[in-house]
Amino acid sequence: MGNIVNIFVNGVNRLCSWLLVCAVLGMSGMAHAQRLMDLVSIQGVRSNQLVGYGLVAGLDGTGDQTVQTPFTVQSLTNMLTSLGITVPASEISTLMLKNVAAVMVTAELPAFSQPGQKIDVTVSSVGNAQSLSGGTLVLTPLKGADGQVYAMAQGNLIVGGEGAAANGSKQVKNHLSVGIITDGATVEKVVGTSFDKGNTVHLELNQMDFATVSRVVDAINRHFGFHAAQAIDGRVIQVQVPLDSNSRVAFLGELQNINVTPSEEGARVVINARTGSVVMNQEVTLDPCAISHGNLTITVTSTPSVSQPNAMANGNTTTTATSQISVQEAPGAVALLRGGANLADVVKALNSVGATPQDLLSILQAMKSAGALHAELDVI
Repeated sequence: MGNIVNIFVNGVNRLCSWLLVCAVLGMSGMAHAQRLMDLVSIQGVRSNQLVGYGLVAGLDGTGDQTVQTPFTVQSLTNMLTSLGITVPASEISTLMLKNVAAVMVTAELPAFSQPGQKIDVTVSSVGNAQSLSGGTLVLTPLKGADGQVYAMAQGNLIVGGEGAAANGSKQVKNHLSVGIITDGATVEKVVGTSFDKGNTVHLELNQMDFATVSRVVDAINRHFGFHAAQAIDGRVIQVQVPLDSNSRVAFLGELQNINVTPSEEGARVVINARTGSVVMNQEVTLDPCAISHGNLTITVTSTPSVSQPNAMANGNTTTTATSQISVQEAPGAVALLRGGANLADVVKALNSVGATPQDLLSILQAMKSAGALHAELDVI
């Protein structure tokens, strides 16, 4: 009888172990839970972009060439006039301001920013300045989309690069026409929000998904124990919040830390047409298809030549160019790509073609049109 009991107990233990392994394997294929704050944003609580036009002074001869950029002279003249300094009109056109550059100043005003707080600014040349290194931004108002001034910027620039030039030779490291000023702007005006108005707030899903919206509503109602949330559409969720400001902040602080398991995203391939980067998620699949891709190279070579007339011909010496054009087309081999049920198979199939990242842009678009690539193409 004891042996039978031991056999039964051992069988139960093995069954439980097998069920546990199956559960772990099943959970490994599921989507991971995320905090609600990583999935949604609160409507009306956002940053705002600011922009302004100003001047950078104190450059070491690397400023704007005022012949090609007359607006730099005009801007400096207007600034001097506002400071009580009058520049004679006859001398304005002769000004050579190699130590001054016209710039655009941009910044991002965070939500709930208050007057007196500091924000970072980015300064970018709009003229033909060679470098902004060592320059100082003169007091510049930063405006929002409504034309109101929300911050004032001023300070010394930090340029992440260096360069030198002599006798026509030039050596440059990184970009010298853009710099930043840490804490370079002071907030002067508050941006009004609807955060403290009414007894509801609206959560906006970062990506439209009806299934995820339903899961968020269920998670919120289950956490607070009453019908606090309801779905408006595939992106917006309305949540009831306390009227008292302290209770409202505490409620939203607890709300944003709720764990929600989003629905699995669809197959997507993101293509950066400027850099040739291609990124795809694990849902991308590929049907069997054949690909032929060849490279076409066009080379244009220009050789300058001088035409010298005879001494008695009363002609002028001119310079002409002789151009040679050659076209080379590499043969395109036909490659058979087998169907792939996962991301690894798709990557191996695309690597077997031997195409460059830029070639993959055309190949993926053609595969999508042919119905062999099961994914949404997103070109950025």
